Amino acid sequence: MAEQSKETPPSKKGFTVFFFKRAIFALVIIAALLYAISLGIEQLGRWQTWKEQDASEKPAALALKPAEEPPPAAPAPLPTPPLPPSAIQNEATTAQNSPAAAEFQVEPPAAPAPQAAAPAQSEPHAAAPVPVQSVPAVTPPQVVAPPPSAHTTVPAAHAPKPGQTQDKRPVGVVFVEAVIAPMDYELNQRFYGWRPNDIINVTDNVNEFQLGVLEVTRRTVVQLAERISRTGYNDAFDRNLENAMNFLMVKADSYWFPSPESKYKESLDELELYKKKLMAEKASFHIRTDNIIPLFSAYEDLLGSCDENLVKFKETDGSKVGFFKADNYFYYAKGVASAMATILEAAQRDFAPTLENRRGAELLHHAITYCRLAASLEPWVVTNASLDGILANHRADMAAPISHARYYMGQLIKTLST
Repeated sequence: MAEQSKETPPSKKGFTVFFFKRAIFALVIIAALLYAISLGIEQLGRWQTWKEQDASEKPAALALKPAEEPPPAAPAPLPTPPLPPSAIQNEATTAQNSPAAAEFQVEPPAAPAPQAAAPAQSEPHAAAPVPVQSVPAVTPPQVVAPPPSAHTTVPAAHAPKPGQTQDKRPVGVVFVEAVIAPMDYELNQRFYGWRPNDIINVTDNVNEFQLGVLEVTRRTVVQLAERISRTGYNDAFDRNLENAMNFLMVKADSYWFPSPESKYKESLDELELYKKKLMAEKASFHIRTDNIIPLFSAYEDLLGSCDENLVKFKETDGSKVGFFKADNYFYYAKGVASAMATILEAAQRDFAPTLENRRGAELLHHAITYCRLAASLEPWVVTNASLDGILANHRADMAAPISHARYYMGQLIKTLST
């Protein structure tokens, strides 16, 4: 009996191995299904965005189409047939007898000397010579151009040059609108809304993108409240900007009490109130070098952090950068570049006097170009292959424009500091 009891454990061991094999296989299948669902939801969101862009671009294309068509060519005037001598004499007589042409009367020419009789063989249909008479000059009627319509094309000589704008709003309004736009899209226009605090995360790419947009907005609002809206260290904070800064500090992945969506929307509302005060000239917006250099320095630090995560091969604990971490670093940097490019384009307009005086407009233009290039990268699947492998290393592809943007931001700071 003792020998039989000793032989039972191997059967339990076999069942345990059988169970664990099936359990691991089931977990792998579930993980694959979740990843496929996340890709499907993400592509659905991209399709929704493309659809909205197409719907917004079609009316503009239709509005410009009539102006692009060349006007129909006017038909060439037909040659006027010569008048007979009798008609010419009648017109001259009428013109001379009319009161309106009294001042233009011309003495009739002297009668031609008599000539010898023509021979009988002359042609019967030969026209007699017509005397040339002076005809009063007639002033052509003035053509009044019609008023410009909505489809009138602006002539090239009067069209605004690249980089110029006809916007006459106070300085700072365009900048504040650009700060609001990225977060407003992620909260109110993005398909499925704000996602980093979802209980079931199935779209980690969009989550990381939104975190990048949030970080740029946070740093911008902090500098707007502490530097750009104040004349110096002794100036009081703007109450709306202070509230907007505090509301953005709520943790992005917290689910409730308070929910980040509600606090971020309140922050955007506070920024809208500050913008209205700017339009009413009841708030301050300063563009001196000591006001805007801290903003560009914050952007340089954020781009440097993204650059480091995109080029490193090991984490701080010594482990290798895995597939999912590489994916997160890529889309976080993409969100940073997208929001930063939008805000810098507005800064190019509102900070133009300071940038032109210090010759920094060209450097800012290059930084915007490389931020737009980084934001335009959209691989179907982010691969983290070796740098000399067959597959792409998308982290390295993103690191190149991010590094260039950081370099030009650093050069811009040096130029403004001198």
